Amino acid sequence: MTRRKFLGTTLASGATLVAGGSSIIFTTNSLAVATKAESNSVFRLGGDLPVNRLGFGAMRITGEGIWGWPADRGNALKVLRRAVELGVNLIDTADAYGPETSELLIAEALHPYPKDLVIATKGGLTRPGPGQWVPNGRPEYLTQCVEKSLKRLRVERIDLYQLHRVDPKVPMEESLGAIKKMQEAGKIRHVGLSEVSPEDIDRARKVLPIVSTQNQYNISNRRWENTLVYCEKEGLGFMPWSPIGGNRGLKDNALEAAARDYQASVVQLALAWLLRRSPVMLPIPGTSSIAHLEENMAAAKLKLTAEDWKRVDALTS
Repeated sequence: MTRRKFLGTTLASGATLVAGGSSIIFTTNSLAVATKAESNSVFRLGGDLPVNRLGFGAMRITGEGIWGWPADRGNALKVLRRAVELGVNLIDTADAYGPETSELLIAEALHPYPKDLVIATKGGLTRPGPGQWVPNGRPEYLTQCVEKSLKRLRVERIDLYQLHRVDPKVPMEESLGAIKKMQEAGKIRHVGLSEVSPEDIDRARKVLPIVSTQNQYNISNRRWENTLVYCEKEGLGFMPWSPIGGNRGLKDNALEAAARDYQASVVQLALAWLLRRSPVMLPIPGTSSIAHLEENMAAAKLKLTAEDWKRVDALTS
């Protein structure tokens, strides 16, 4: 069953999604027009920057192949505004998305920003062409990246700036040294990493404080489990990219059957599983569709019993 077909079926049948720890119930009309998710619990990045744990990834609002402007620019702006209406206050982007267009669209749609909105961006990956992603961790390049992101986002300080990839040709200490200087200049509040091991994080923390990591992780791909465990121990945010399987989605017949039993979509079950998996988990599912966005955000309301979760874990272990 496709995401669109599921959403239409759920709305037509009046199926319910119940908020964890809440008495709120999404019924026929309220699922599609859900407002802020009370059960979307809060995590404090760096101990002082509160964000709702279910955020939004702004990679897919760009053109096909994460390249250029979207075919429907107006729709991209609507998706961003709707995300904020639904309670998102953590939006993740990068200068490589487009490149540049994701950051520009965020500013166009949302500036001046709501007071509690946290925009996280990244630098350190270049885009020579569609489908090409090449690391560049040279200090002078990263300094330039920060300055340009500040300008595109129309901010004086970036809430969370992440090294998009560790460049194997440049010592990590040199790359992070440039970011540290920008932080000391007041242009970055907190610093994060992406696609790193616990050993990488330890090494980075000798240069400057690290508050988060962004590694690929979802219910069917737990390659970076060791990094998640490290983040839990150290109180760092863990932002799983590809939280619902990326372009290929989550192809699992058993998982699809379980989702139907709980009157949810596979996507909702997968996102709810991530939120339950760890209190430091900050999923950032991305989409260019308002219908899919609303479906994703409703995942914060999915309530299963402990026995139900045992079943889901057994299916995906």
